[in-house]
Amino acid sequence: MSELQELMNQINEFTRERDWDQFHSPENLAKSIAIEAGELLECYQWSSEAKPKAVEEELADVLNYCLQMAAKLGLDPVEIVRKKMQKNAEKYPVDKSKGRSTKYDQL
Repeated sequence: MSELQELMNQINEFTRERDWDQFHSPENLAKSIAIEAGELLECYQWSSEAKPKAVEEELADVLNYCLQMAAKLGLDPVEIVRKKMQKNAEKYPVDKSKGRSTKYDQL
């Protein structure tokens, strides 16, 4: 079993023990991801220097909810990221995008 699968099992057990799955609809998980991403962004609200511990904790919350949403939707996180990376590689070919932050439709 991969470390990712072990982590997802641990998250599932934590949720099951507390009977929280009833609250974890895809809609609620998407809202939670956005809320936690906002809290991560808040770490940088007034400065480009953030407290590393605060960033770590907020990033963990974002990842936790993302993994829960993937599980809820029956998606393999590794597979969906790999598919998206392939799509991004096609949209952003190295020869056109290297060193540039230009959006793909402007390359």
